[in-house]
Amino acid sequence: QVQLVESGGGLVQAGGSLRLSCAASGRTFSSYAMGWFRQAPGKEREFVAHSSWISTYYADSVKGRFTVSRDNAKNTVYLQMNSLKPEDTAVYYCAVHTQGSGVSPHSYDYWGQGTQVTVSS
Repeated sequence: QVQLVESGGGLVQAGGSLRLSCAASGRTFSSYAMGWFRQAPGKEREFVAHSSWISTYYADSVKGRFTVSRDNAKNTVYLQMNSLKPEDTAVYYCAVHTQGSGVSPHSYDYWGQGTQVTVSS
């Protein structure tokens, strides 16, 4: 069983930055492929970024603005978000990628509780 706890969300003006953290339990965190997703009110959960020892990739909507990194010694994955836009407003989730396509939420297990990001215009 893996437990994930996100933090770092908040209210920021457009153009600002936030860094989200996702702390994971488990002794083999370095082997986990991790993903970040977001969900805005009334919308489906959408892929944001993926990190594994093989590669890192991003949704087109955040490419060049968001960066995912990880500190395996701290069992933590981060999402640095720069040049934030009002359309980035959502609850952000991290999850462990266990099977299938890395961009589909159905490929992930062990979700965190989410952290709210609100970007004002």
